[in-house]
Amino acid sequence: MPDATILELFETPSDTPFVIEHIAAEFTSVCPITGHPDFGVVSLRYEPRAAKDGGKCIELKSLKLYYHSFRNKGSFFEAVTNTIREDLVQAIDPVWLQIETDWKGRGGIRSVIRADHGAVPGHFLGR
Repeated sequence: MPDATILELFETPSDTPFVIEHIAAEFTSVCPITGHPDFGVVSLRYEPRAAKDGGKCIELKSLKLYYHSFRNKGSFFEAVTNTIREDLVQAIDPVWLQIETDWKGRGGIRSVIRADHGAVPGHFLGR
């Protein structure tokens, strides 16, 4: 089972808004129907709350270990994506968060799943 309790956090280093992006290029989980491995790229983007508001950021080694906890879990792509979003929102309570999973194709079909929390920051959009 994915284990969100292994996520370690640290205090946001700034009161000025900023967006963090982490890309995990070697994500694996298991198809719940066939038991075959699924391979994908997980992109995490988020705006942490300001330091003055108790904002938290995710420590990378713990994020990697959290992602590894999906390796033996049979889940559909959509469930994986939404579970990651829910666990990370619970852990860090960000202003905005987006998880994008980009899965290698099977049978000529590739899947990209996106799950958001909060409104996309204007400064992230170049405004």
